[in-house]
Parts: sequence; C-alpha cells; structure tokens
Amino acid sequence: MQKPLYSIIVSVYNEESVLPLFHREISAVIDTLADTADFELLFVNDGSRDNSHQILKQLMKKDKRVRVIHLSRNFGHEAAMIAGLDHCRGEAAVCMDSDLQHPPALLPQMFSLYRQGKDVVTMIRTDRADGSAGKHLSSRLFYRIINKMSDARLQLGASDFFLLSQKIIDVLRTDYRERTRFLRGIVQNIGFEKDSICYEAPSRAAGQSKYSYRKLLKFSFSAIASFSKAPLKIGIYSGLVFVLLSIFLIIYSIVMWIIDTPVSGYTTIVIFLSAFAGIQLFVTGAIGYYIGFIFDEVKQRPHYVIQEIEESYE
Repeated sequence: MQKPLYSIIVSVYNEESVLPLFHREISAVIDTLADTADFELLFVNDGSRDNSHQILKQLMKKDKRVRVIHLSRNFGHEAAMIAGLDHCRGEAAVCMDSDLQHPPALLPQMFSLYRQGKDVVTMIRTDRADGSAGKHLSSRLFYRIINKMSDARLQLGASDFFLLSQKIIDVLRTDYRERTRFLRGIVQNIGFEKDSICYEAPSRAAGQSKYSYRKLLKFSFSAIASFSKAPLKIGIYSGLVFVLLSIFLIIYSIVMWIIDTPVSGYTTIVIFLSAFAGIQLFVTGAIGYYIGFIFDEVKQRPHYVIQEIEESYE
C-alpha cells in the first residue's frame, strides 16, 4: 500500500543562522516516521535579505524532500503560509516557523491525531522560555479582547503552529481569500473535527524575533478588524451615552435656574466637548481602517507573488 504524503510548510524570513539546525532537527524527527509516511519540506522564502536563499538551495541539493518557494519580496508571515498551503502536495500539512520555537518533536503527535480523524490540530502555547512579562500580558489581553468583541472563540495561547487536512486546505484555497486575515483565527473557527496539543515554546535557537511591539500592535488591530465589527459600534453606544448625559445636564441646568442658582458651565462644556471629540476621532479612525480593508479587497491584488519555485528532480 502506498504511503501517504505529508507536507511541512516552513515560513522563512532572514533565518540564515538557524536554517541548517532546523533542517537537521526536523529531518531527525521525520526520519523516524519514514516507515509510515513520505514527507515534503516546503520552505517559503518570504523575501529574505540575508543568505537564506543560498542555504535553502544547499538544503534542496542534499535532501530531495525539500522544495522552496521564493517570493518576490516580503509579503508577511501569513501570506507566506497561504503560499505554502496553495502549493503543498500532501494530504495533510503542518505550518510552522523555522526558529525552533515550534518544536519538531511534536510532529508525531500531530500526525497521530490526524490519522485518528482530526482535520485541524491546533498547538496551544502555555509558556515561552524567552517571553517577557509584557509579551505574556499583551498576548492574554489580545485574546480576551478579541473573544469579547467578536463571535469567534479563540483559545488562549493559540499559535501559527497547526496541522490541516486536505479538506481544510481545499477550503482555504477557494474561500477565506480576504487580503486582511487572521489565519490562526480562521483555522480555529472553520469547524470540522478539531483537537489541540499544549506545549512550551523554547527560546529561539538563533537570530532575533521579527515582530516588534509596533508590528504586534498593527497585527492585533488587523486581527480584531477581520473578526469583529465592534469598533464601528462604538459611535452608536457612545452617542446613546452622550444623549443621556445631555438630558441629565439639561434637567440639572433648568432646576438650578429655577432655584436661582445658575450653574457655571465652562468646565462642564470643556470636558463634555473634549470627550465627545475624542470619541468622534476614534470612530472616524475605525471607519477609515475598515474602508482601507475594503479598498484592499476591491483592488484584488495578489496575496503574494512567486519569483521562483525550486525542487529536486532526482
């Protein structure tokens, strides 16, 4: 009987210092599974500016399982994963990073759950060795906010390390093609048979994180906007609050005038107008943000542009 083919999709951006070690570790893991399955290692080079391109060429020459998609520039981590899912050949695929914070040793458990009938296997990070208190707090806050503001229910600590069956991959190839997306959120809320594995993320094997606090904040806004319209409703709710406050102030002012104790309104007016202006600006900004997403969708530009696809022909 022919063995199934599994794909491992690896996003790469300036990872020259860790790629050889990653390949060595993941090869050691999948070699133990060689009796039950064949593998393709699909690296997506997301416009790396270091020596990652040449290192990937070397890996491909010595390992026929390696395929490489070179994007024309840096399109971002999620676009790289989409490119991998669009071009993978396996009946199931695992998306992971090359910095070894997604432990290759967990792959056998993930494929075991797939063989038990799970279409989605999400990996839940319970702790990270190099995570600061600020990142822990911001991560927990992000998941709590998005769960409160949307109908989606995301697991605390869910990562971009997951397994998808061919059934799910086909859905992602034809649907969920929006330009602004939160892939790990889509994966968790797409339905089908799902299971999770908890893990502790080790420190990066080499190199530095590509996500600054500024990029994380931008990513958080995009994720919330892709799953929730709540920011657009702030104008309605705040408007109702200010109507009630206005009615209260009118009644209060009339009563004070009747009893011949005029109210000095300078402070009240300044506070009232400042708060109202702040809310107006926030809501206008939120509307502009959503209009920007609509603009991106209308242009119908590609999620990524492939410069070259390389593979071994041996």
